[in-house]
Amino acid sequence: MITPHPEISEIERQTIKRVTKRLIPFLVLLFVVAFLDRNNVGFAALRMNDDIGISQTIYGLGAGIFFLGYFMFEVPSNVLLHRFGARVWLARIMVTWGIIAGAMGFLQTAGHFITLRVLLGIAEAGFFPGVIYLLSLWFPARYRARMIATFYLGVPIAQVVGAPLSVGLISLGDSIGVVGWRLMYIAEAVPAVILGVVCYFYLTDRPADAKWLTNEQRAWLMNTLDQEERAKPLVVGVQPTKGQMIRKALASRQVWMLALVYFGITSGSNAMNFFMPTVLASFRASFGLEIGLMQNGFITAIPYAVAAVAMIAWSRRSDRLQERHWHAGGAAILAAVSIAVALLINQPWIIVIGFVLLAIGVYSAINVFWAVPGQVLTGVGAAAGIGLINSIGNLSGFTGPYLTGFLFNLTGSYTPGFLIIAALVGAGGLGMVLMPRNPAPLVAAPGTPVDALGGKA
Repeated sequence: MITPHPEISEIERQTIKRVTKRLIPFLVLLFVVAFLDRNNVGFAALRMNDDIGISQTIYGLGAGIFFLGYFMFEVPSNVLLHRFGARVWLARIMVTWGIIAGAMGFLQTAGHFITLRVLLGIAEAGFFPGVIYLLSLWFPARYRARMIATFYLGVPIAQVVGAPLSVGLISLGDSIGVVGWRLMYIAEAVPAVILGVVCYFYLTDRPADAKWLTNEQRAWLMNTLDQEERAKPLVVGVQPTKGQMIRKALASRQVWMLALVYFGITSGSNAMNFFMPTVLASFRASFGLEIGLMQNGFITAIPYAVAAVAMIAWSRRSDRLQERHWHAGGAAILAAVSIAVALLINQPWIIVIGFVLLAIGVYSAINVFWAVPGQVLTGVGAAAGIGLINSIGNLSGFTGPYLTGFLFNLTGSYTPGFLIIAALVGAGGLGMVLMPRNPAPLVAAPGTPVDALGGKA
């Protein structure tokens, strides 16, 4: 998982390997479960909408309103995570979202659907930025893009596994006389509750508490991260109070620029997550091409499987070159152009290829993007700033699905909505390329100039 580097000492290699093995697989598993419970609504919609009378506009509103609850509680949740520790707070998040996700199996009306989606967003608020913040406490800057990318594998894995799993549970329910989409909601919620309990006993908040590291490994990691903290722009000079750090992070122009860039990039991933199954189902009316329920699930999984490989390779390249802005921005621009051209050509398998390139671009961009905030924010300010970036960015999860559903009802086509999505993704990519750079807070060996370790972050 870690690429050997001539400047890496043996103690560094051993420490990073042990921390990676301890944290990353478990965090990936948590993220897989999070995305199953968040995005299985896209497959439920294939039957649920007709069963309880939900239009595409209402479905888009319900799918996206998750992110309004997410937005309102993101920053407070991340500040509380800093106060109580990741072990306690992530466990709380998982148990509550699992209970609400299971309750989706009992909804009866469009009002129930919208209400539970809001509550699910509130419950899950803080999970993703909380993990990003946790990774910044455990990994030096030179490793973060690949670690975030490895953690973010949870998204494509959730889609690769979740697509056939979700349609399989729907089919199973229908075959045994149970409403399939209700069974799917309930069955996929159970792991969140179980893993929430496991999380409380398994995670460690900080390197200082890591009894599973040797004394030498713990000392190296704490010293390395401490040097990076002192090098960050927001902590140069007199050490500010927690309140000052939160206010400074939330008032930072760069934090807000990053939030707007993230809004544009995630417009593509959110629209794809919620609408790709229904876009494929629409091929019957548009092209006379019948795609069954299981075929839909497997085709939906293809873009995410390809993206999983591409985003790991791209993040490793970004770490090796210590360059973030062109890697994130260029990938987003690729995604925007690809889906726009595919929809304008308007042929079924060209559209599928467009979705493959959209997935590759947006997920590669998101992974590299998240290596940037941890380089300029620290402590509780990092928790608040990362929470703000993620909450503003994820408002695209509300606007994108709602706009796509509304324009479909208006025009009978998904193309207008996705062309707007492509424009937002492209704008996010361009904003990332044009954003001012900050020096990477890399830690040199004694007597080694920092500039020798890499260029711009």
